[in-house]
Amino acid sequence: MQPLAYRMRPTKIEEIVGQQQLVGPGKIINRMVKAKLLSSMILYGPPGTGKTSIASAIAGSTKYAFRMLNAATDTKKDLQVVAEEARMSGTVILLLDEIHRLDKTKQDFLLPHLENGRIILIGATTENPYIAINPAIRSRTQIFEVKPLTPEDIATALDRALEDPDRGLGKLKVKLDSDAKNFLTTNTNGDLRSALNALELAVQSTDTSDDETIHITLPIAEECLQKKALVTDKDGDAHYDVISAFQKSIRGSDTDAALHYMARLLDSGDLQSVMRRLLVIAYEDIGLANPPACQRTVSAVTAAEKLGLPEARIPLADVVIELCLSPKSNSGIVAIDSALTDIHDGKIGEVPDHLKDAHYKGAEKLGHGVDYKYPHSYPNDWIKQQYLPDRLKNASYYSSKETSTYEQRFKEQYQKLLNAQRKD
Repeated sequence: MQPLAYRMRPTKIEEIVGQQQLVGPGKIINRMVKAKLLSSMILYGPPGTGKTSIASAIAGSTKYAFRMLNAATDTKKDLQVVAEEARMSGTVILLLDEIHRLDKTKQDFLLPHLENGRIILIGATTENPYIAINPAIRSRTQIFEVKPLTPEDIATALDRALEDPDRGLGKLKVKLDSDAKNFLTTNTNGDLRSALNALELAVQSTDTSDDETIHITLPIAEECLQKKALVTDKDGDAHYDVISAFQKSIRGSDTDAALHYMARLLDSGDLQSVMRRLLVIAYEDIGLANPPACQRTVSAVTAAEKLGLPEARIPLADVVIELCLSPKSNSGIVAIDSALTDIHDGKIGEVPDHLKDAHYKGAEKLGHGVDYKYPHSYPNDWIKQQYLPDRLKNASYYSSKETSTYEQRFKEQYQKLLNAQRKD
């Protein structure tokens, strides 16, 4: 029997779960299908997010023949079979998985068929196509990023699988507890394939009750997904609560709490949230109080990304401890938010003439750049002149904190320059 995730692949574009930025009404792929003006494309994103589903749905909606190959394992001969089918019977949509593994021989064979439109190539990859895919292929395709599915998207797909009597589990009497369902939607990191595989295993391996019901509880879901539900609630907010607690623990300099919450996130497999949140924390909460800590956070996140779990926990633990014990300052985020408030309130003003671009003929006649003073031509590489628009010339956004010697020096320099700038 084919796996549930395979059977539940959409047959038309309206059945696609998630990715509405691409397939929703009026969006680019939807428009291509509606007009039957398909072009070759590359879909890239994490596993289980719908790349194959989009290709299958496009084929089903357009009624074109649909073939699937793998760039790493299938041969040039397999590509020749697809090309011959396209020559004999018309357009073929070819889903080429792992397209970043396409070698030059296969690529050279494919290119003329992409040019004449007989083969509509849909390449699928988890790698960044701007780095991993040959420019010759890239230049002949449109590139679309496929995002991880939300818990709501996965819940919708699980409901469909439970209700569909033909392709899904609708012929069985399944009771899926709300906490078990929530666990499957929030602990698969946007990977629908993993959620459907776990659901199918749970249903097929659970004994029926006297009334023929298959009752899927949280412990069963945990066993079938092989992840423990460290935190669950009916609304699915607990995962984000842990992320929030993680940042607030670092901000509050509680090393043990920060390590605890990071361990919960890593144990659930959510490495991406940890890395992203650490970058935010470094610049939002430590910032100018300890700029080298921000640099070391970037290095730790880069190392974690290359290592993957479980080894990624090591550089991340080091930097979490450092961020917790570091002096803190939020003066950077406060400063930019203060500037943005002025922008949103309409306090903008015209760029002073002497700062305007003067790299074109006629700029001097307009007075653009004429009176600009080049700071490097003056002592200490500084000269007094107005940079802010007239209506904001006395604005001051940066308010320093004296939590470290770094920011004390920044404060002294900022105040010195501000006083010199405003001195009559």
